[in-house]
Amino acid sequence: MRTTGAPFVAVAWAAAGVLLGWPAALPAQAWNDQAALALARRAIARRSRAAADTALRDYKAQAHGFLFFLGQFGEGLTEPPRLVKADQLELEVYWKAPGLSKQRIVGWRDRAELPTDISYHRDHLGIIQNNFGAAIRLGEGDEVRDVPHPLAPGGPDLYDYALGDTTIIAFPQREVRVVGLVVRPKSYDAPRIVGTLYLDAGTADLVRMAFNFTPRSYLDPSLEDVSIALDNALWEGRFWLPFRQEIEIRRRATWLDMPARGIIRGRWEIDGYALNLGLATSWFAGEEITAVPKAERDSFPWTEPLDAAVQAVAEPVRRGDLERVRAEVQEIAGRRALSGLPPRRLGVRGFSDVVHANRVEGLAVGAGFVWRGGGEARELRALASYGMADDRAKGEVTVTERWGRVTLEAGAYRAVRDVADQPVIAPVLNSFASQELGDDYGDYYLATGARLAYRRRLGTRGEWSATLGREAVASLAVATTPATGTFRPNPLLGGPSVDLVRIAVRRQSEGFAVRRDLALEAALEEGRLDGSGATYTRATAGGRVLVPLGSTRLLARAQLGLASAALPPHRTFVLGGRGTLLGEAFRTWGGRRMALVHLEWRVPLSFASIALGSWARTPGRLTVAPYVATGSADRPVVGTPWSATPGARTTLGLALEWLGVFRLEAGVGAQSGQVGLAFDVTRDLWSIL
Repeated sequence: MRTTGAPFVAVAWAAAGVLLGWPAALPAQAWNDQAALALARRAIARRSRAAADTALRDYKAQAHGFLFFLGQFGEGLTEPPRLVKADQLELEVYWKAPGLSKQRIVGWRDRAELPTDISYHRDHLGIIQNNFGAAIRLGEGDEVRDVPHPLAPGGPDLYDYALGDTTIIAFPQREVRVVGLVVRPKSYDAPRIVGTLYLDAGTADLVRMAFNFTPRSYLDPSLEDVSIALDNALWEGRFWLPFRQEIEIRRRATWLDMPARGIIRGRWEIDGYALNLGLATSWFAGEEITAVPKAERDSFPWTEPLDAAVQAVAEPVRRGDLERVRAEVQEIAGRRALSGLPPRRLGVRGFSDVVHANRVEGLAVGAGFVWRGGGEARELRALASYGMADDRAKGEVTVTERWGRVTLEAGAYRAVRDVADQPVIAPVLNSFASQELGDDYGDYYLATGARLAYRRRLGTRGEWSATLGREAVASLAVATTPATGTFRPNPLLGGPSVDLVRIAVRRQSEGFAVRRDLALEAALEEGRLDGSGATYTRATAGGRVLVPLGSTRLLARAQLGLASAALPPHRTFVLGGRGTLLGEAFRTWGGRRMALVHLEWRVPLSFASIALGSWARTPGRLTVAPYVATGSADRPVVGTPWSATPGARTTLGLALEWLGVFRLEAGVGAQSGQVGLAFDVTRDLWSIL
């Protein structure tokens, strides 16, 4: 028996670090040239001979894994996903030549952030052995089944090959030259993979695989795509064995295109190899992945709390390694579609595109359609709605074209809009409050126009954009009555048409399971009004900062606005009441200048976990958040009902959050003495409601 020691582990870590840091392997222009085919055939022969190699007869290793179930929401699905459930697993991994595999789950713990009945396929709970063997299978064959491996004996009949990048890895025993071999299917209408294989140029051993699948590979109709990266490391100076593995499975609704996505992310690290132990063949009988009894799994000696473990591993997951894999794969595929979803579907931006209510439209119903093509690089989206009370049709048509990091968008619209830059309530709750209670948390105008926008991504978190547009603005009157109560008047916000240009930059939130977070957004708008020819400038900035404070978090949010004298009424900054200063009357204040700061201390507390039938339980925690908010507005716009604040206005409040979804908030105005109450869902869900 030979057991690997610390030097080999260090070498493995160094190798993986180099591999994951490689630049993107770009597809070569010469597909199936002599050098590429020769390398592919050597790799195929090497994999075939490995089964007969008596130098490595078996091994045992340890696998440390995480499974994350995530939800991603918001138009364009550009916002980072939020954590729904996290599972941490510890496995004993066994392998015996020529291809026997056994994995035992010896430790398993989990935590749900939202109620969920997610149940993973058995093979999601373990690592991938033998780089998939001759055929690729996922989800116990329910997701992907019998997709030929490009290094299987018949690979050259099914795949094209091209040479990619070359790099040198320096090991204590020797230097290894690793060559990228780009692969694509001869037919994209068959179940195949698209990606890059990295091979040891000397031995033709497989060092790394990074790939996606063709649409025909997906057997589950809800699968959008699957991305996989498998990294091997060199052990005993000659054996490339599993070291790090990542997989991301993305799903969406099959019949309705909405900006909501479910994601399973798996991340595994494998170490502690012991080679040639003389494992008995009988040890590998039965299911490949099994688990010790629950009591034994629950007693596994974890070295740190689950929260800390999740936060430690979430950062590498958030770096977007698989996002880069998808970008490289799409470059290889060109304009060919790689999504498993149908290109034509009914599509809306949220539930309120289907039905909503407010005091200027009454009950409004709508529908939408989405068509995508060219490898999802091209999109046509159409939305239409009709207000039962105002008898107006509204709609929007948008055409989008994407080239790598660049997006070009053109659209025309006729839409009812709120004066505020940021919503103050979930749309579905506003519809209920409007229709049933007479409480409408919006001030509306009718916008009709067209726009042309250019957006460019900056890294994995940033984006800047430029928009040109022309817009006609009309006032709207109250057109309906609520079931109970009385609507307040809708302000007159109409005016001359506007030619405008807007430049914006933003940095997105880091995403799920963060101790620290930073999100920023700033925009500069220039407009020219018809008739008078007057121009205005409007600048906005906002941000969100999250910092740890022991086991608690400190959250700060800020909004700033500044505009010139010719600002039209519909671009006024507004303040007060729900969503800004809860202890003030709703939108009492407004003008050409506005500032709002919200500081919140978020304290997690243990709370009863409630069974939801036999399929799920609620998270056993509650967040208590005392807060203080202060804001001011001045320089009122002529013709609007909003006045300047007499100095800064401050609200002291307390919020309770449960299930990561619901928020109950109370606030008292330090100057007004008024008490306000608000019930809502958390802000990151507003965009789909």
